This record gives sequence, C-alpha cells and structure tokens, in this order.
Amino acid sequence: MSDAIKHECGIALLRLKKPLDFYVNKYGTALYGLNKLYLLMEKQHNRGQDGAGIANIKFDMKPGERYISRARSIDPKPLQDIFSKINRRFQEIEELNPDYLKNIDYLKRNAGFTGELFLGHLRYGTFGKNSIESCHPFLRQNNWMTRNLVVAGNFNLTNVDELFDVLLEIGQHPKEKSDTVTVLEKIGHFLDEENERLYENYKSQGYNNKEISSKIAEKLDIISILKRASEDWDGGYAMSGLFGHGDAFVLRDPSGIRPAFWYEDDEVCIVTSERPVIQTAFNLKKEDIQELKPGHALIIKKNGSVKEELINSPKKNQQCSFERIYFSRGNDYDIYNERKELGNLLVPQIMKAIDNDLDHAVFSFIPNTAEMSFYGMMKGLENHLNLEKLAAIKNLGNLEDEEKLKAILMRRARFEKIAIKDAKLRTFITQDDSRDDMVAHVYDITYGTVKRNKDNLVVIDDSIVRGTTLKQSILRILDRLDPKKIVVVSSAPQIRYPDCYGIDMARMGDFIAFEAAIELLKESNRNYIIDDVYRKCREQILLPKEQIKNYVKEIYAPFTPEEISKKISSLLKPVDIKAEVEIVYQTVENLHKACPNHAGDWYFTGDYPTPGGNKVVNKAFINYVEGSSDRAY
Repeated sequence: MSDAIKHECGIALLRLKKPLDFYVNKYGTALYGLNKLYLLMEKQHNRGQDGAGIANIKFDMKPGERYISRARSIDPKPLQDIFSKINRRFQEIEELNPDYLKNIDYLKRNAGFTGELFLGHLRYGTFGKNSIESCHPFLRQNNWMTRNLVVAGNFNLTNVDELFDVLLEIGQHPKEKSDTVTVLEKIGHFLDEENERLYENYKSQGYNNKEISSKIAEKLDIISILKRASEDWDGGYAMSGLFGHGDAFVLRDPSGIRPAFWYEDDEVCIVTSERPVIQTAFNLKKEDIQELKPGHALIIKKNGSVKEELINSPKKNQQCSFERIYFSRGNDYDIYNERKELGNLLVPQIMKAIDNDLDHAVFSFIPNTAEMSFYGMMKGLENHLNLEKLAAIKNLGNLEDEEKLKAILMRRARFEKIAIKDAKLRTFITQDDSRDDMVAHVYDITYGTVKRNKDNLVVIDDSIVRGTTLKQSILRILDRLDPKKIVVVSSAPQIRYPDCYGIDMARMGDFIAFEAAIELLKESNRNYIIDDVYRKCREQILLPKEQIKNYVKEIYAPFTPEEISKKISSLLKPVDIKAEVEIVYQTVENLHKACPNHAGDWYFTGDYPTPGGNKVVNKAFINYVEGSSDRAY
C-alpha cells in the first residue's frame, strides 16, 4: 500500500526428525537445520521490520551442558546480523579443524544452534517498542528441563489487563504488562502445575527423581496446558512454543484470524505463517502443505510424533482478509488469484469513473504491491472491451470493410509504467522542514505516457488507509502528466475501524474514511451523532467486554459508501493540482467474492470476531474525541 502501514509478525518452526548424522550424510552439512531456518525466515521477511530472533534446543545433552541457544537483533538488517554472528563461530571451528564441522558430537558440545528443534521469529511491534527485550523468542528458564519454555508468535491480545490480573491472583509478579510476557507466564504457570502433578504421581509410585524427570518429559500433557492457558485469551494468534526437553507446539486462535501452515515428512516438520515459503524452501507442491485449523494446536513430541489437536472450539470463520489483500506474499497460489480477482471486480466502477471512455484512459499501479490487482483489472478491462468489439462488429454490417474491422480489433486498454519509487530519496527524508516538498519527489514519473488534457489516468493501489502519501506525493506527481482526471482505485474497501489483532492500525484519526464521515456529519449539522456515540462509548467503559457494542458504526450509518468516497476524494485532492480527482473503493461484497474463505473484515465493517474488538474500537473513539494519542489496547 502507498501508506506506510507496517506488516505483521512471522514465525518459522523447524523440527529435524532424524538423527543429525543423517543430514550430514544426505545433505553434506551439519548445519542443514540452521540453513533451512534462515531460508524460511528470509522468505517471510515481508513481515516484521523491527527485529528478529531465533532459538534452538539440543536433545539429550548431559547435565551441565548448554542445550538452549537464543539470538535476537534489532539491527536494521536483523536476519543478516543474527546469522552472521552465528556463522562466525562455525568459521572459527573450520579454521581450527574443518572436520569438526561434520562432527555432530563436537558441534553439540561446542557450538550453539546445532540442535534438533528451531524457532524463528520476525517481529513488528505494534506498540512501538523496539528493544532487544521486546524481541521474540521469549525464554522462561528453570533448572528442570521440562519447565523451560520458549515462546514466539504472531499475535495481539485485547484483554491483557484481565489476563495480567489473573496472574496476580495466582501469586505471580510479572516483570511487565504486555501480551507476550502475559502469554509466557500463563503457559508457564500451567506448565509448572503439570510438572508438579506428574512429579507427585510418579513419586507416589516409587520412582526416584532422575527417573521422574524422564517420565515427565515423556508424558507431559501439552493439550491440557494449552487449554487451561488459552481459555480466556481474546485476540488473534499463531502462538509457537518449545519446551526444554524437546516437545513443541503451534496454537492458532479459534477464529483463525492469524495464519499458520505446516508440513511433515519423515525428515522434518515445519510450521510457518505463509504457505509458499515452505514450498520454496523444501520444493513442495501446495497440496503437500496443510493449514493449521482454527482453535487447534500442532503438537510435536520429542519422540517425533506430530498431531493436530483441538484446544479451543472453533468459532465463525473470521480469517484475516487483509492477509489476502496485502500482508502475505503474493506468490501463494490462492492469494495470487484472489488479488487478480479483486482488480477484476473493480472494472464496472472504473468504467463509470471514466465515463466508459476506454479510448482516452491510461492504466497503471502504485505501489508495486498492487501489481497483481492491476493484472486482474487489465484482464477485466480486456474482457469488457471484447464485448464492446463484438457489439461493434455485429453493428458493422459489411465485414469486408477491412479498415473498419481492423480499427475495431486493434482497440486496446492502454497501460503504462507511470511511477517508479526512489528508495534512496525516501531514506534521505528525515527532517520535518520542507518534508512535503521532498516527499513529492519520492516517485519518478514516465513522461509522455498520457495525452495532455485528454486522457484519464487510472492507478490502482491495494489499499488506502490514511491517504497521506496520496495527498503529499502521488497525486501531485501524477498531475505533472496533465491528465484530464486522476482516478485512484483501491482493491480494498474503505478502512473504517482499528485493528487489534496484530496489524498497526490502532487510532481512529488515522483513517481517511473516518475523517470523511466526521466532516460529512459536521457539514450536515449532525454533530449530535458524534456526541451521542461518545456518550454511549463512555457508558460502556466499565462493562465486561462481552456486553460491549460497537457504537462507532453510527458515525458511518447516515452515508452511503459512495458519499464517503466522494468526500475522501475532496479531502485528499491537493489544492494546487489541475486534474479532477476521484477515489474508487472496492465493495465489501466483492471482497468476499474474491476471497471467499477469509471472511474477517472488521476493519471495513466493524464486525469484530472477538468481544475485545468492540471494546477496542469504542476506546479508540473515546481517545479521538478527547484528543488522546494513546492506543486503545
């Protein structure tokens, strides 16, 4: 998207199921797992721009030998930073004796990240914190191997305050109030209880402590731990965890908001946030890979067994549609086709915006992430034009008039590469002074592509959130081509409500659709609606989240989507450009046609999949009215 909305977090879990010597013999390296983890993470680096972290667990180490390794970074290139530091150790070993790089026993005793179980995380912090302490994976340490816990996830919980109070009630003293720490301690609490239950059970049967440790590692009831820990979580999550003795899990929220995909064979088990990264890293077909079902956990035991288990009863399908529109990489088979369909379904609105005059229209896309929707739009325009050609041929009568027939057949929807982003200039702009003037030159344009004062220029974007880049930069740049009209098309519907499940869209004032609705209310002397919604939101503050209603919907209720789009067009048009400007948005109905299996649309409709969503949107509106810049969760 042209607006600077950052991406979600990403996870990559990798379990090597064979003895490590197997990978040395088959693939020629003891670093097979580490190399694959790097590939899985690098191929998901569209997620998490703030930092990265990895953890590794070695199996069957002797007492006193280190068996958990962890590395995290907030470097501008965190993945390269982490793996370059890890690789330095292997370079040292190679200089000492190259044969050691294939000696599994030596490596496990003398080098980190040479174990069987890996967890990688790509972090984007929605709360703006960017320190090493905020980077996943988080580690809960204990001298009992089965009480060690490593956690990382792609998630955001809306009820951290409630969960924090629960931790206090059970006697804990968490070091901070954040959803990551809360999740870690919640799982850790029930992990401790499960250890104690098993200990007392085997102690009563006469086992000694050493024997009990092995029994606990074998019989640890991960299903029970996850059910008890997550029963009151409100949010979207794909939560991954490792236990010190070698078990692992990935847990998905009951609405399926956050994605997770997995694959297993006799050599590996992998879980990632996106399907094509597994396909690429292991040369697989899409049908080889499974999607983790909502409310389920993939449980990987140390003995190598892998099973998908029900943890929380699945709810109505609310899988995030923004994954399909923008966040996930577009090389996924289904996402690629869905994005093309999003562009295709916009054709009737586009034709209306250009008065059905394809002969005087030029089509393009900004930014590059909108390219797939652009392909779909052009295919739809081609189909539309073919129908026009068919009608013209039927009306021609004399098919022997070669010139007229040729003129009909040669008609094309014209497309050009209109704008090219100058990334170097973007990184140079750091000062507020003269910022708008500099931002207006972030894109270079291709001159001569538009007939001056005759052509309409149509550019497609995948979504428009704030519209800041459009107003400050893109529209001014496009106006230099002297088009008669600029039509900006969004493949996503109007973004009206904050997200609270892991995407950085938290404040009402950040949405141009909300700003437009407020302006329309004021212009039509309906300010009282703003006051009424504020009062209703304030009255709900102390209610349990399950009883809270989304009253912010009443801000938009008096107006059609077309009226709001028209107001957005006027708000975003710079005063100093000559061309007419129209903003065209996807409809919610067509969104669901294009992405039928991902019904989560709360940012467009206000229909949140969890009670905490209604609490967040009302709090966000209160903050807006009161002039507070605080986040609502």
